[in-house]
Amino acid sequence: MIQDAHTLPAHTRLDSEVCVVGAGPAGIALALALGEQGIPVLLLEAGHDAPDGIAQALYQGELANPDHSPPHRYRLRGLGGSSVLWGGRCMPLDPIDFETRDWVPHSGWPLNHEDLLPHYRAANTLAEAGRYAYDADEALPDTPPLIRGWSSDIVSTRSLERFSCPTHFGRRYARRLRLLPAVRVLRGAVCTGIRLESPSSSPGVLHTVRSLDVATPAGKRLQVRARVVVLAAGGLETARLLLCSDDVLPCGVGNTHDVVGRYYMCHIAGNLGTLTLRGPVSDVRHGYEMSPEGVYCRRRLSIRSPYQRREGLLNAVARLHFPRIADPAHRSGVLSGLYLVRRLITYEYARRLHDGRALSASRIARHALNVVSDAPDTLAFLTHWLTRRTLAQRKFPSVILANRTNRFSLEVQGEQQPHPESRVQLADAVDDLGMRRLRIDWRYRPEDITSIGRSLNLLATEFARSGVGQLQIEPASLEEDLLRYGAYGGHHIGTARMGRDPRTSVVDPNARVHDVSNLYVTGSAVFPTSSQANPTLTLLALSLRLADHLTHTLRSDRAQPLIPQEERTA
Repeated sequence: MIQDAHTLPAHTRLDSEVCVVGAGPAGIALALALGEQGIPVLLLEAGHDAPDGIAQALYQGELANPDHSPPHRYRLRGLGGSSVLWGGRCMPLDPIDFETRDWVPHSGWPLNHEDLLPHYRAANTLAEAGRYAYDADEALPDTPPLIRGWSSDIVSTRSLERFSCPTHFGRRYARRLRLLPAVRVLRGAVCTGIRLESPSSSPGVLHTVRSLDVATPAGKRLQVRARVVVLAAGGLETARLLLCSDDVLPCGVGNTHDVVGRYYMCHIAGNLGTLTLRGPVSDVRHGYEMSPEGVYCRRRLSIRSPYQRREGLLNAVARLHFPRIADPAHRSGVLSGLYLVRRLITYEYARRLHDGRALSASRIARHALNVVSDAPDTLAFLTHWLTRRTLAQRKFPSVILANRTNRFSLEVQGEQQPHPESRVQLADAVDDLGMRRLRIDWRYRPEDITSIGRSLNLLATEFARSGVGQLQIEPASLEEDLLRYGAYGGHHIGTARMGRDPRTSVVDPNARVHDVSNLYVTGSAVFPTSSQANPTLTLLALSLRLADHLTHTLRSDRAQPLIPQEERTA
């Protein structure tokens, strides 16, 4: 059942066994998994059909650091959440990402790669990314390597990214949500507060969520009661909701030790360097390849885990990429055309087309000349884009161009160190529903930059040793190149981190808020470290793992009667 909150009378109370706040990929995955087990679920979604301008305005906030995008960017309210913007890139975290690494302060997960593996496989299916196969030898059998004739003990070229359709989770799973008898979806339902029961004075007794305050964007007030509440509202909004709920605990829910909102991470990324390969262009597979089941895949370069440990490196990957798009010296009509129309491209992707310099008349003229002189290739590209991207159900993931010179830049994406002073807090300003807005103070450390530099030096050494090519990096511009996109990709990570110690984490290994008996968090907010990987596949896996835990817990607890899924007017 899918219903709009504005159709309910004011002050209606909704009861359910489980209430999930947020209907993006994490919330939808959890609701489907619970609903298919017959667990009654109420799924709250703040927006209607994305984009929802009224609900979207509630995301606005303040920035302490202009390198971070405004908080209403990279996020969408509406059924499916930010999967509407998702490029579809899927990959799991690496086993080393879960380890406590002595060279990475505040690292270490309370679970490991093997704990998530079965859920990763299910998440891969949910994301429509084909088989769970992220090694080129397994996923792309009998195909040439990334660079023919090159091998390295230090650098791996076998790891893959797999690409979803990309799946719009709202459109793809609306019918399943509607038909599951145990699931009720309420759209236009903004959770504005978590109301706790104060515990007794007995030592060790936890707080309990008594109810949730819910409002429609127009201001109608509702109430929700559930045995279990799960926040799946994203890395920023989850922290905001916990901090705003301060009527019983003045510091906010789950924030006894001032951890909520801290350790905020995104990714460090950019296009940099010049890699010149000496063999024929046919020896390099720099674009997308199709797996046997019809899924786009792409190979990457990465430093193998033993050498990350030996050198004390943060995890990072690099993809072979076309030259810098803003520089007309590339002479590509396609790249120049994209650059000239970048203001017509969505914010999330247009930001990557800027190089920080003003667009002068001479540069416009040089880009325009590229478009005219390279017209045949531009026309071929547009035809390919129309048929393989615009009109295709499984879309070609991004712009890839034929490379006639074997000269590439590297598209790098690396993890950040968890840093307690990188955080989101409440601002003084309030939104139209009376919730305090967010103030985002995203920070990076010098080690985030220097680690990528040292990884690139290892790559350069391996290319030189083998004789297959030369990688040139400009150390003086490394930081500028890696921060040109700022906090990259809308990957909002770590604001309600998972751990065993309540003094340094917000949720336990089962994703339950440490000092609240029936409140859980799922999504990238709980990641203790960011890895090199886009977070979607892992947050799906964590949601499916949580669904197993809640199903077992609720079915094992026979002492209390189940709360019926019903509604009544208070």
